[in-house]
Amino acid sequence: MSSFNRRSFLLMAAGLPLVAGCSFEPVYGPDSAATRLRSAILVDEPSNEDQFELVRQLEHRLGVADNARFGLSVALDINEAGVALTTDNRTTRKEVIGAGTYALRDLSSKEVLLSGKVDSFTGYSTTGSTVSELAARRDARRRLMIILADRITTEIIAKADTLPV
Repeated sequence: MSSFNRRSFLLMAAGLPLVAGCSFEPVYGPDSAATRLRSAILVDEPSNEDQFELVRQLEHRLGVADNARFGLSVALDINEAGVALTTDNRTTRKEVIGAGTYALRDLSSKEVLLSGKVDSFTGYSTTGSTVSELAARRDARRRLMIILADRITTEIIAKADTLPV
């Protein structure tokens, strides 16, 4: 171990007491607000393939509701646009742009407790065969639902301490 590495290690070790006193708490720590939300949110039933994938991802992250206290509704707005053209005006790449407007409500009072909007995009190539293009399109939409589910989950967990116990 060189002396430079030892100095770096010693400096890092000296800073650990400072980090320990910063009141950092893990999101899923014991008795945290996010832990109490696990399996307590019932996501509305999907009505199409995109919503099905979104619900699946949300249940994967938040847990399947076995004793639901909250309901979660998500309205999706998905659009596709060509973003790369050849010289003869053929689209070679498409972008899938999506937004999800969500509302978390108390199931007993029907009061909306949290709401917000998340958005993102993915893309896919249209230069292959018809079958490969369809597979790429489906995969891009699935990836978009994963991103939106992650963002919705992050926003709900970040505001979990404002929800009633």
